Amino acid sequence: MPILLGCLVGFAAWFIVQYILGGFYSVAQNERAVKTRFGRAERLEGATSIEDPIAESLNEEERQRYCYPQVRVIPPGGPYFKWPWERIHKVSIATETLNMAYDPSNPDANQSGTLLEAVTKDQLNTGLTGQIRYRVSERNLYAYIFGVKQPIAHIMGYFVSVLRERIANFEAPKPAEGAEVAATESGAVTGISINDLRKNLRDLNEHMDRECVCSSARYGVVLDASLITGIDPPPEVESALAAINTAHNAVSSDISLAQAGADQRIEQSKRAVEIETLNAQAEVEPLNSLAGQLAELKQNGPEALPSYVRNVRLKLFRQAKQAIVEAQI
Repeated sequence: MPILLGCLVGFAAWFIVQYILGGFYSVAQNERAVKTRFGRAERLEGATSIEDPIAESLNEEERQRYCYPQVRVIPPGGPYFKWPWERIHKVSIATETLNMAYDPSNPDANQSGTLLEAVTKDQLNTGLTGQIRYRVSERNLYAYIFGVKQPIAHIMGYFVSVLRERIANFEAPKPAEGAEVAATESGAVTGISINDLRKNLRDLNEHMDRECVCSSARYGVVLDASLITGIDPPPEVESALAAINTAHNAVSSDISLAQAGADQRIEQSKRAVEIETLNAQAEVEPLNSLAGQLAELKQNGPEALPSYVRNVRLKLFRQAKQAIVEAQI
């Protein structure tokens, strides 16, 4: 009897320590928690992720596929208490950074997670380097904890597939009117996919941000930003591109010099025409003034014009040293 009593007391003490005192827990500031009871998460009745604004980017088919229940999120703080049949799932919502070439399912892939390969529209292999920042979506914890077995692997696979599709179909935007000179001065030949990608890295990053905005509704992971920093083709392709760009720069330089010479000659011609026009106007102006004066004299009477001519002749005679007069016989 004492042995049985001791066993009961020992079991009671173990139960109290293990499940009563051990049932208290807390949630850190950068964590969120979800409680499950007999394996089922505490849900908000009638609420799904489709009703949340994060699902606005999903199409009709995706809305049916990625419809997750909304769960009750335990905020930071504590202590909280759970019963033995309850379990707490904690996740960190801090922003984390990953190399875009990292493969969670195979760390040795993509040159040990350092270089992501992709094929361009003109069948050139190229390597991509960069990073992505992500965090767990507090508004869709069900998808992250229960909906996907390996959410980071899923989000990385989704990001890589979107990126490779964009690389394979990328076309440089047409330059605006008057921007052809700026495109020529950039030092790269347009029409070659790798050059186009290098010149439009910002557009490529913005496209990835737009395409991945639905990741929070799909997998419960928010892609804060993607930063593609380098596009490095194989060495043989790089050397060929360098030769093409050098030849292009030489041709562009010759064209620029020819245009500058032509512009200078056109400007000189404009200046010469302007000078000759001013000279002609200077010669015509006295004649116009004289014609105006003669017209006024004619209006004063028939004797005014001969008198004016006589006065002009007298003035000329006073200035002349010699005068030859025709003799009248």
